[in-house]
Amino acid sequence: MSHLDDLPSTPGKYKVVPYGVLHNHRYLRLSKLTLWASLFLALFLFYLVLSPPASPSRRSLNDSSVKYGGSHWEKQVRKSARPRSRGGLTVLVTGAAGFVGTHVSIALRRRGDGVLGLDNFNRYYDPKLKRARQGLLERSGVFVVEGDVNDAVLLRKLFDVVLFTHVMHLAAQAGVRYAMQNPGSYVNSNIAGFVNLLEVSKAASPQPALVWASSSSVYGLNTKVPFSEKDPTDQPASLYAATKKAGEGIAHTYNHIYGLSLTGLRFFTVYGPWGRPDMAYFFFTKDILKGKTITVFESPDKGSVARDFTYIDDIVRGCLGALDTAEKSTGSGGKKKGPAMFRIYNLGNTSPVPVTKLVTILEKLLKMKAKRKIMPLPRNGDVEFTHANITLAQTEIGYKPEVDLETGLKKFVKWYMGFYTGSKKKSSW
Repeated sequence: MSHLDDLPSTPGKYKVVPYGVLHNHRYLRLSKLTLWASLFLALFLFYLVLSPPASPSRRSLNDSSVKYGGSHWEKQVRKSARPRSRGGLTVLVTGAAGFVGTHVSIALRRRGDGVLGLDNFNRYYDPKLKRARQGLLERSGVFVVEGDVNDAVLLRKLFDVVLFTHVMHLAAQAGVRYAMQNPGSYVNSNIAGFVNLLEVSKAASPQPALVWASSSSVYGLNTKVPFSEKDPTDQPASLYAATKKAGEGIAHTYNHIYGLSLTGLRFFTVYGPWGRPDMAYFFFTKDILKGKTITVFESPDKGSVARDFTYIDDIVRGCLGALDTAEKSTGSGGKKKGPAMFRIYNLGNTSPVPVTKLVTILEKLLKMKAKRKIMPLPRNGDVEFTHANITLAQTEIGYKPEVDLETGLKKFVKWYMGFYTGSKKKSSW
């Protein structure tokens, strides 16, 4: 089976009508200054202590082995970023070799937009999968620059070579549980990396419009369902969630001060072909096929944990809808010239499914019985359920999920069997 057969199907240009849319005593002042200085020093020390050393696989731009700049490199960058359709967007996609990044990049390129990818190919999960996705991107005409969003020199170089109309920021340290092992990587990527990208974007003339990936995790310990964008997000259950919540606050600041047009998308449990191996549906499939026992968590009241599983093609349509309706930034060269658009949307399926049912569907598709071990949900950042209210996204960007869980898992299993086992057998469909 050709891997190209499983590329996401994407509609034509997705166009929707744009959304319009102290004390006077010296000693007290000194004590406040001392307090703030202490806080900043503490944060700086926290970053230095917890930020992980550069991975051996991550190459610095100062490394002579990295070829960037020069006429050939710039030609590749410009060619990839050049729109093929009249009026097409010119988009920088960070995290382009990631799960969502690959699908979004190919969808944009298919409809005629210019796309330049950026990815650091880190080792959070098997880099071979990311390299395979890179192969898909290259065959679709998308060049992926190997580099990090924390590298301001590289970002400025890319912005000098290409006049980006939009940025789709998907690069991030993902995963809830991994934050307990490596908290510094979340601060480094989800906060410092995002700030670096915003700094370079606000200095551009003209500034691009930015769409970035937030997460349903920001709803944390909320018990009101379904989750609405108007709900409070001040009870994060994990460091990952806290960094995504911080990203939303940082984005609002850059919107307010510099006039950057910013749209945040809260993804709800995205799944599908070319997905992430650290997601339950992915490693359940792997372990069921190997006859290994899988752990299924239950809530304190013995109920099943549930997720609002959202198929990748639906997420892609939401991302394109957000890009197409994003108004231009109002600043230039770091100076704001007027109010700019700021939006936050839920992108979910609106139909939470118990994880036990997910396992049952996989058993049917794989024609194998899972060895289940039921365990209480640990206090490691996971929450009992997620459920998206998508009314706002439906109204303003035309978002409408279409794929149910069983249909989506059929497509995932077909891809998995072809990619990992080389099997051409079509499970049970």
